[in-house]
Amino acid sequence: MRTIDANMADRPQNWAGNIVFSTGHVERPASVEELQDVLHRADKARVLGSGHSFNPIADTDGVLISLAALTGIRKIDHAARTVTIEGGTTYAQLLPALHAAGYALENLASLPHITVAGAVSTATHGSGNGNSNLAAAVAGLELVTANGEIIRRQRGDADFDGMAVSLGALGVVSALTLDVVPAFDIRQTVYLDLPLETLLANFDAVTGAAYSVSLFTRWQGDHIDQVWVKALATAGEPSETLFGAPAADAPRHPLPGMDPGNCTPQMGVAGPWHERLLHFPIGFLASAGAELQSEHFVSRTVATQAIQALRAVQARFAPALFASEIRTIASDTLWLSTAQGQDAVGFHFTWKPEWERTLDAVRCVEEALAPFAPRPHWAKVFTLPADMVRARYPRLPDFVALANRLDPGGKFRNRFVDDLLFG
Repeated sequence: MRTIDANMADRPQNWAGNIVFSTGHVERPASVEELQDVLHRADKARVLGSGHSFNPIADTDGVLISLAALTGIRKIDHAARTVTIEGGTTYAQLLPALHAAGYALENLASLPHITVAGAVSTATHGSGNGNSNLAAAVAGLELVTANGEIIRRQRGDADFDGMAVSLGALGVVSALTLDVVPAFDIRQTVYLDLPLETLLANFDAVTGAAYSVSLFTRWQGDHIDQVWVKALATAGEPSETLFGAPAADAPRHPLPGMDPGNCTPQMGVAGPWHERLLHFPIGFLASAGAELQSEHFVSRTVATQAIQALRAVQARFAPALFASEIRTIASDTLWLSTAQGQDAVGFHFTWKPEWERTLDAVRCVEEALAPFAPRPHWAKVFTLPADMVRARYPRLPDFVALANRLDPGGKFRNRFVDDLLFG
């Protein structure tokens, strides 16, 4: 195990560079036993993950823990159709190996370089009317608690629905067991310039047109710039139009001016699930690189009203924007999931790397969505008051009670999590 004691100039930063962590003390355990030892010695600790968070959710003034040495597949259970992975495993490390074994995950987020545990813990998601967020695939987990104890829970156990999405407040996830399905092929087709009025009149049909559908817009004018349709290859050849929107005649990047060669293959050519469900392939530049991100979720029952509310103020926030993505997520029962108890629609924004301008734009978005009780993505930029966020999670009191049992001293809390969840 290697310990780094860095000075202020050497403190880790997040992926976007807008967060400099409060400590340069990073521990890199090479085994679960070493992880237990780290936690025995630490007064405060948080897991560093891949750094793909845009707020201080992973920060600590204690010890940052990197699980980069704890990666890979522990076991594939063919009878149960599950895979168990180490806590530091990224999707980029997991997907090719899982595919080679003949299996797939039901859905993926946009980026492959993020850790599975980090994505799960913050309710990160993909897209599709019938696809739940990534944490819903968790069938079991192994957690190292504040006193170094290892606990294991599986779906159906008491409090399990409070443990998958935990914001790192319960302990360190040392292993995850995920549901898998037989590997499948996807065709990805991009359609251009879908009229906004057409989307509003046919929202459920458009977002349900295929296995996974993403809508990209710069909130300029009266159209959706690009509709990324990821259809099961067994559904046949793609249509030349989607509700009147023509298929693109060449590959496209969702952000203007970016190289479409950095995106997963399009043009309706069938390929493996892990080479199509992602927007950006393993080993390629993810999104814009220098950017900030926010995302808010509302019930899918008010999706069209929310779009109209954003459209009404688009001139106020669009100048700060690279691009925005609209995705649907099926409901689940996980206590802190942004889709808990409701089919949801997420409004994701990729902002230019200008902090004050981004905050103003995020506030504008939040004001527009306020009538629809938005839930912010736990790991992205938001300005909603903590008490307002807490009120939107009916099982939050149960989560707080669970955290107080597993971490009575608050070892895994930081100022951000403490204010947000514990008040």
